[in-house]
Amino acid sequence: MSLLVMDIGGSSVKFAVWEKEQLVDKGSFITPKTWDEMKQEMIQLKEKMDAKYTIEGIAFSAPGAVNQRKGIIEGASAVPYIHHFPVIFELEGLFGCPVSMENDANCAGLAEVWKGAARGMQNVLFVVIGSGIGGAVIVDGKIRHGKHLFGGEFGYMLLKEDKTFSDLGTAVNMAKRYSKRMGLETPLSGKEVFDLAEQGDKTAKEEVKTFYHYLATGIYNLQYSFDPEKIIIGGGVSAKEGLLDELNLHLARVVESTKIAPFIPEVAICEFQNDANLIGAVYNYELAFGK
Repeated sequence: MSLLVMDIGGSSVKFAVWEKEQLVDKGSFITPKTWDEMKQEMIQLKEKMDAKYTIEGIAFSAPGAVNQRKGIIEGASAVPYIHHFPVIFELEGLFGCPVSMENDANCAGLAEVWKGAARGMQNVLFVVIGSGIGGAVIVDGKIRHGKHLFGGEFGYMLLKEDKTFSDLGTAVNMAKRYSKRMGLETPLSGKEVFDLAEQGDKTAKEEVKTFYHYLATGIYNLQYSFDPEKIIIGGGVSAKEGLLDELNLHLARVVESTKIAPFIPEVAICEFQNDANLIGAVYNYELAFGK
């Protein structure tokens, strides 16, 4: 038996079949403009995979606050037409098979707990760093969504006066601060600012130091709020060479500055990048329906 797996994104929908403990037949299609067009694409994909595999169910990763009990995706995302109606139940009727769905960041976190950098652990935080900061809270091996489905929205945490973790702890906003200080009309990328810092640019070095300080501060706060076994870092910046070493240096400084914290948080880089949401969606299906 196999699973059809889909990861709905703002620009594309990635898909694969989970067969014999691995993803096969991977591909993608451009995210349609309407829900009717989306359903048509998914029906055609399901028919294509049915001809090759015995598909028992479909596992989805999706943006937004997935309310599994109500079958609704709450909140908002870059795919507005999937929100605020019983989308999960409609998909079950459309395909005539079991359907599971979970938020994309939560899926990525589940992938790391199931087969990645936190394999075998029960209590883990997954921190996704992109243009903002999100993630997943995993307790006793399960996602903790919270009363308002805001579990894992770490970016809302205030770190300095009215500045949030997302404001201060992302490479995207680091680059914006640098570009503003330098009077640049077109903001540089985070990678460009990291490169300038390595080349000795004084302002870039200051902004990179600020980035690491607040990233470390946010992670310190998360560690002593949730006390996980490990904190996993994901998102584009996680691929930066030397990120973990530099982060650990700043974590040590933050811990030392408190005079009371007894240990330094254990942090790791995610193992999965492009396939994380698909793999986590499979695990979420297995948690929901059994293997």
